[in-house]
Parts: sequence; structure tokens; C-alpha cells
Amino acid sequence: MNNENIEQANWYVVHTYSGYENKVRSKIENMIENGKAHNVFDVKVPMEEYEDIKGGKKVSKERKIFPGYVLIKMIVDSKNWYLIRNTRGVTGFIGPDGEPVPLSAKEIREFGIEKSEPVQTVKQVVEIDLEIGDEIEIISGPFSGFNAKITGINTEKQFVTALIDILGRDTAAEIEFTDIKQ
Repeated sequence: MNNENIEQANWYVVHTYSGYENKVRSKIENMIENGKAHNVFDVKVPMEEYEDIKGGKKVSKERKIFPGYVLIKMIVDSKNWYLIRNTRGVTGFIGPDGEPVPLSAKEIREFGIEKSEPVQTVKQVVEIDLEIGDEIEIISGPFSGFNAKITGINTEKQFVTALIDILGRDTAAEIEFTDIKQ
């Protein structure tokens, strides 16, 4: 890899078809290795690690932080713009009229892009012991103080779907695990 111009490179965001993020990353990495993408230095698909509960056991899993997006460190010139833009699965750069806009230093810091390990954040998982049909008390959020009956549980996204009796009518709402008391 040619690193002589890396100080002048910026991180850019490329939009991809959903599910194509890793394929796009792989194709761009191949172009970098083969010397076809001069002044393209790195490509990442931001991932986060989370814990899910399957069959009563904690299972560590990974998911994309920004589905449909890939981060690329590069110097934008007409050749690189054309190569990246015409990579299969890429729909375009993020910016006005498809013109690449670099990420700010704050965004790079917040996303952890420049760290040596893969881009990751660890999300705190709240464990609940509830089933569909259980009654819950809502302790925070817009429905604080109401009771509700659970109609669905999404452990991956950490919320329950519940019916809340508001003025004699059942109203469906999604309530985060952290907003309920078992």
C-alpha cells in the first residue's frame, strides 16, 4: 500500500445496497491490493457487538451500526471517484448531489474509526424475564405511570410492544426495556 499521501486523505461515507456492505468493502480492498485504487487507503464497515438471549443463554453477536453504508479513507480525485462510484453495490457518495463530503474529526472520534481494532461499540443489554400477556408498569418515558399488557417482545432491539389503556382505549406502543418495571 502506498502511504506517502495518507496525511492528505479523509474519511468518506459511501451508500450501498442493503446487504452489500461487506461485498463492497471486499471489492475496494482488492482494488487497493492490486494497485488499481491509488490514494485509497482503508475501507471499513462499522460494526457493534451486542448480547442477545437465546434459550435462556447469553449469546454475543455482531451487527452493522450503519446498514447500507461503508467508510472509505481516500483522496478524492476523478479516477478514485469513478472507481468507487462504479463499484458493484455502491449507489453513491454521501454529500450534496453525490459529491463526497469528508467526515469531521468529531465524527471520526465518535465512531472510533481511526482505532486499530475494528470499529465497534458495545451496547448494554437489559435482561428481562417477561412473556407475552404479562402486565408491566412503565416507569419512564412518555407513558410513565401507566400499566400495559405485553403483546410482543424484541430482545435484539431491546423493546416490548404493549397495549396501554389510555382513556378507556387500548393504544399500542413500543417501550424500551429500560422504561419498564417487571
